[in-house]
Amino acid sequence: MGEGNPLARDEPDVKTIAVIPTYNEAENLPRLTEALYALSLPGLEILVVDDNSPDGTGQVADQLAERWPGRFHVIHRPGKGGLGTAYVTGFKRALELGAHYIVQMDADFSHSPATIPRFLEAIRDADVVVGSRYVPQGKLDERWGTGRLLLSRWGNFYAKLILGVKVHDATAGFKLWRRETLLGIQLDRIRSNGYIFQVEMTYVTEKLGYRILEIPIYFEDRRIGQSKMTLGVKLEAAWRTWEVWWRHRHLTPAARAPVPPLPAHTRAGQ
Repeated sequence: MGEGNPLARDEPDVKTIAVIPTYNEAENLPRLTEALYALSLPGLEILVVDDNSPDGTGQVADQLAERWPGRFHVIHRPGKGGLGTAYVTGFKRALELGAHYIVQMDADFSHSPATIPRFLEAIRDADVVVGSRYVPQGKLDERWGTGRLLLSRWGNFYAKLILGVKVHDATAGFKLWRRETLLGIQLDRIRSNGYIFQVEMTYVTEKLGYRILEIPIYFEDRRIGQSKMTLGVKLEAAWRTWEVWWRHRHLTPAARAPVPPLPAHTRAGQ
């Protein structure tokens, strides 16, 4: 996989969809949308999965969909359903819409839209590209305190120790997926529904033998709104790592799901 595949940043017929879960991101979402479309990637679309945000993010998303018909999509969920199910729901819809590539990113500018063209170059040689904070030249916002930094690094060390994953940033949330990779993973086998979702996706991807390429990013702390990552969330992720290991410990590349061809009517612009 990889050789002979179209490069999304150069080909208008190649569709790239950015899947963005939201909860109380009404201030960030319009700015993020402008930043994404300023990249001038011909086949770029946005898919927001909103969990009935009290601040009206869902209504803001609907207004953006009216402004960008056919390029901005919205899924409204009845309540706060968790990060994992938001991404799985968004990934499935992006695949239905005919995406060749799917961006996974936060709405709060922790993940810089300007990095996406680099992802699209790097995906030539990989099945998923990971924006990594912990490879050489990767950086974290200087505003992170020592305690928060140590907790993040410990979480990655812990996941690598229990699961044996090779990636440096097992909890990374900024990624570019090939359509074939997400279909091969078979998203229904992903059960985690918190920040442990990132770890489960990483573990399953490695167990199935897909090529993971990490590239360095600068991870910026959010400037608007409140973080959803609490100490309790991180502690829950620690013990759920064992569940992930038990559930998928016997996976091999032979367990990849078959990948159907992309229907012609779902190509970009159609």
